[in-house]
Amino acid sequence: MSYKNISIEQKERVHYITVNRPKQMNALNKATIQELHDAFKTAEADQGTRVIILTGSGDKAFVAGADIKEFADFDTENGKALAADGQKKLFDFIENLSTPVIAAVNGFALGGGLELAMASHIRVASDNAKLGLPEVSLGVIPGYGGTQRLSQLVGRGKAMEMITTAGMISAEDAQNWGLVNHVVAQADLLALAEKIASKICNNSGNAIASAMKAVNANYTDGVNGYEVEITEFGNCFGTEEFIEGTTAFIEKRKPSFK
Repeated sequence: MSYKNISIEQKERVHYITVNRPKQMNALNKATIQELHDAFKTAEADQGTRVIILTGSGDKAFVAGADIKEFADFDTENGKALAADGQKKLFDFIENLSTPVIAAVNGFALGGGLELAMASHIRVASDNAKLGLPEVSLGVIPGYGGTQRLSQLVGRGKAMEMITTAGMISAEDAQNWGLVNHVVAQADLLALAEKIASKICNNSGNAIASAMKAVNANYTDGVNGYEVEITEFGNCFGTEEFIEGTTAFIEKRKPSFK
């Protein structure tokens, strides 16, 4: 499949997805959201893909927000439809993948860009990154899950401050607040993401998928996360990877997961 707004690459078991609109600071428009959905769906279906690394082209921006020109003249119903479609097609879709997604935040991650990073499972940032949700300065609010995921990650008070002030925070503050996992020099960003990906690839893919499902259950209304954990724990016992992992432990060797 060919893309106009993103680029993809496969290196062994790691799939790379790069938002490639440098002239627009990699801003999200409808076409880019659709292409990202298609790319993630393809990567998820590929049995050879164990980790997905998501980043932005260039050295200025991961994703610097949404393409405001596309919705500047929307009415109430159009706005609701835009948020609902985007959440279902991309942001919730990424969060519920069984393949871990590492967001390599290289520069500005604003609005929809920060929401895209927060939908990912692990976030690493370059030391020049700036993160924020500036929507209220435009007369709207974050509409792609930002009000929910930000408060889950940094707590209600800090989320309220970031959203109501429309301000940006540094990569260092983002790490201190728990918004990103690691901060490194921009030249080392992809190497760090790949190092984390390599560690993930050494473990059971089935167990990782089960663990991610259980963790996400804790943030799903009406779902008992403990019950999901029990079910997924039991499901692991029916896999070949469980047999290999426990056998390798008993035989004092490293497991070889297919």
